[in-house]
Amino acid sequence: MTAIYRTPETDHEDAGVINEIRGLRDSLATMLRTPRRWTSGMRRTTQARAIQGSNTIEGYTVSDQDALAAVDDEPPLTADQRTWSEILGYRRMMTYILRMAPEVGFGIDSQTLRSMHFMLLEHDLSVEPGRFRPGPIYVRDETRDATVYEGPPSEMVPGLVEALVDTLTTGGTEPLVDAAMAHLNLVMIHPFKDGNGRIARALQTFVLAQDRVLELTFSSIEEWLGGNTEDYHRILAATGRGAWNPQHDAGLWIKFNLRAHHMQAQTLQRRFDEAVRTWQAIDELIARHGVQERTADALFDAVRGLRVARPTYVKQAGIEEQTASRDLRALVAAGLLEAHGQTRGRYYTATGPLRAIGHDIRSGRPALADPYPWLIDDVRRRAAA
Repeated sequence: MTAIYRTPETDHEDAGVINEIRGLRDSLATMLRTPRRWTSGMRRTTQARAIQGSNTIEGYTVSDQDALAAVDDEPPLTADQRTWSEILGYRRMMTYILRMAPEVGFGIDSQTLRSMHFMLLEHDLSVEPGRFRPGPIYVRDETRDATVYEGPPSEMVPGLVEALVDTLTTGGTEPLVDAAMAHLNLVMIHPFKDGNGRIARALQTFVLAQDRVLELTFSSIEEWLGGNTEDYHRILAATGRGAWNPQHDAGLWIKFNLRAHHMQAQTLQRRFDEAVRTWQAIDELIARHGVQERTADALFDAVRGLRVARPTYVKQAGIEEQTASRDLRALVAAGLLEAHGQTRGRYYTATGPLRAIGHDIRSGRPALADPYPWLIDDVRRRAAA
């Protein structure tokens, strides 16, 4: 079998971090199993942040509002046509993964990877979506005007991808580690002309489906990676050292991914706790001002600094447009929302009382605990060497 990066042995520190991640994921899963009004909103926001994170790594600036628009199947507010095409392609691919990966018996093979690539980039036929690259590939750092990575020869790609697929079939002992290795091998093989990073991160999410502890939307670390892009690039550079080197140790890469899972799980836990407190405060405002209870979703978005638009509110509340317009006018009259723009372009933002709720909750936000306090300094040192 063609050699790819081998899964390293985890150490005692890794075992402790994995146990902590399992505890966090179990806690999140328990919370999600209990029906709560904010669950659908958290699912929607988490999916949007994953879209935003993975595309940001590739240089596509995606606003919070546009990422949510992609999830809600609404037009963008600020994204240009090229960026929006990339976002929609990514959403299409991830929707496929989120729907199919949890299915019992559904696996992934070379053709599935190529189909995912086509879903991602069918809007740009120049990069030959769905086909392995026909020649060499180089990753450039434009800021330094330097080549930072050279993929393996194109004639090796089919065999390397098959070797990767074989590892997905046989699996290992820890899904968090298996998923990280699938990510590493695919991004290092770089089998396509474009989109390799996004496909590799999506594959990591796919492999996490075998865990079956936490639903897949909340298992992804793409949000965390997108918020820590430079360190993500550094760990890949430290592991690959500029070329296809599957003999190199991937231990530091595994620790980096476990750290990302730990930090992302803490972030979700904090976000869930804040959602509970936000909903309690919104319920009090609704009762005080006598507005409709169904407006809570719109107020929840506004507290988080998002624009509220009538089409989104119609979908959220399952009501007619005339009813939605009446509800939104009532929220403006109550001093909870402020209207901007005219007719079709009109949107609403939070006023003082809602902004105060968001500020109070964020001001008490606890810091995250780093499970590997030494790791990032080590990654940066090795990448600079």
